Amino acid sequence: MTGEGFVFSEKPIEIESGSGVTLTASDGTEYLDFGASYACTPLGHSPPAVVDAIREQAEELLYVQGSYPVAARTALQEQLGEVAPGDLSKVWLCNSGTEANEAALKFARSATDRENVVVAKRAFHGRTLGALSLTWKDDYRDPFGPLPGGVEFVPYGDEAALAEAVDDETAAVFLEPIQGEGGVHPAGDAYLRTAREVTEEASAALVLDEIQTGVGRTGTMWACQSAGIVPDVLTAAKGVASGLPLGVTLCADWIAEGAGNHGSTFAGNPVVAAAAGATLTQLQAESVPENAAAVGEHLRAELRAAVDEHDLPVREVRGDGLMIGVEVKRGSMRVLRELALSEQLLALPAGRSVVRLLPPLVIDESHAESAVDSLVEVLG
Repeated sequence: MTGEGFVFSEKPIEIESGSGVTLTASDGTEYLDFGASYACTPLGHSPPAVVDAIREQAEELLYVQGSYPVAARTALQEQLGEVAPGDLSKVWLCNSGTEANEAALKFARSATDRENVVVAKRAFHGRTLGALSLTWKDDYRDPFGPLPGGVEFVPYGDEAALAEAVDDETAAVFLEPIQGEGGVHPAGDAYLRTAREVTEEASAALVLDEIQTGVGRTGTMWACQSAGIVPDVLTAAKGVASGLPLGVTLCADWIAEGAGNHGSTFAGNPVVAAAAGATLTQLQAESVPENAAAVGEHLRAELRAAVDEHDLPVREVRGDGLMIGVEVKRGSMRVLRELALSEQLLALPAGRSVVRLLPPLVIDESHAESAVDSLVEVLG
């Protein structure tokens, strides 16, 4: 549903179709998509290989419940185990990022037989009650309380505060390698390594929420790889099935063995599994994460140069790969509206002052430069 009080308020643009890095409205206007789809389209819109996989699977089998093996689901689970960082070969499939984090919370508490969870301020981990308890913003939390307890929030990026908060009563630490909804703030490699060290010392689980940073967006398949660490649990969603509803919880053996009883009717739907398998295959075959790293570096450099050259009202350009935040000195929503209606560039907010850029990972430098030109036009 849309409208006041719901997550997605209706925009004045009716989208009719999409291809590659563009979306087309019902009036024929084409828009360059730099975030309208919340990082869910790493290969662009309606990538042919994914569309073919969906069609072929739909003709064979739309659905059967998860206790019956299905080739597409089994193949995806094996594929996810292969691309997972380190030894996170145990795979739980569900239907969304929120569900993936909900499962991670349950698995960590069950495996450790502890309750307490440490989370970062500004974090966003989902909207169901368990995941919402790990989410910082009061606007998300207050209408739905009381929420599950045992959660402590600490400043993001503060190694000393994190180390002090984790003890032998901690079940898990939940972190985003780059906070998305919180303003596109990278954690930094040293902070992630500290998180790994203190959780190991306390026999607590380190859970990395890579729902937005994963599947190649930051220039590697998983953002944690740049820090050289492997968490105990990694959650993914959004782009893993090119926008079809799929969440993934990747677990170390000790988490999976103590995970307890958890289930989901639609987890591992064969059609969605086929889409995800095709997505992962294309990401690797076409070196898409590497493209995200190269074009993302070019885009950030061009943005910073434009800020200096045109004296734009921008406080900071930050991020990694093609997950970029442009902190502006005026309201981000007004900037986004002008970008869409005047420049045919679609982007996202990350709070009141950050324009968030999450384009398909297959954009090239010309697309990046076009986006910079549009931002100069609106901000200048």
